[in-house]
Amino acid sequence: MATGHFAGLGFGRVNYGFTRFLVDRGIGNPEDAVFLTTADAEYVRRYFAGGLFARTPAFRWAQQNSGACTWGWIDAAFRRGELSADEAAAVQQNAAMGISAGITVSFPETSSRSKGALGMIADPGLDHAAVDAIWEERRQEILAVANMMHLKIVNLPGANRRRPLTQRQREALEWVADGKTMQDVALLMGVSPAMVEKHLRLAREALDVETTAQAVAKAALLNMIFQKDAPEAQSLPRSTAAR
Repeated sequence: MATGHFAGLGFGRVNYGFTRFLVDRGIGNPEDAVFLTTADAEYVRRYFAGGLFARTPAFRWAQQNSGACTWGWIDAAFRRGELSADEAAAVQQNAAMGISAGITVSFPETSSRSKGALGMIADPGLDHAAVDAIWEERRQEILAVANMMHLKIVNLPGANRRRPLTQRQREALEWVADGKTMQDVALLMGVSPAMVEKHLRLAREALDVETTAQAVAKAALLNMIFQKDAPEAQSLPRSTAAR
């Protein structure tokens, strides 16, 4: 497991985030993003639910770059007064939780609307110099494991925190994506056109979109349809451990 490997290197707390719906400098609707972490519940509440992640210098760096860096530059910029007020406050909040040194990996993406990043928090007792030494020695290893984890996650069916799509809702969306009419879909599914519309309406509500075409597009982006042997979807909490 990727997080177990990182823990063995001195990074027991790991944060991962991914969105396919970037808007300007934001991640879009947080309900459509994936947040995974191995941190404790209190940290999850402050960092993810409280929006602290979006105010950190590491988040800004990940948005603007692809690659990886250690966090020594953040400490230096903070000491020189070069961070914005929000970023400086975020650095202080992290420090209060014992978080100062670590590594950020910002993954390259093929879509202008997608972005994924990984934050590896150094264990207590590891300062910036220690992290830099680990990074210098294990850089390629860390990047290989991080990228394999990222590629696996982005190809999994997306988690829907509002309400999971049922098998029949996915089936209806798949037939619409194939260009079938309402009558065709009803015949293929063995139900009435009214029942097909009910499945599609509930799918639109679950995906928080206005039209069926938008539902098909969003479900496809989130890998929710046309998945081989797709299990019945289950809701996931806002943050869960990355294994």
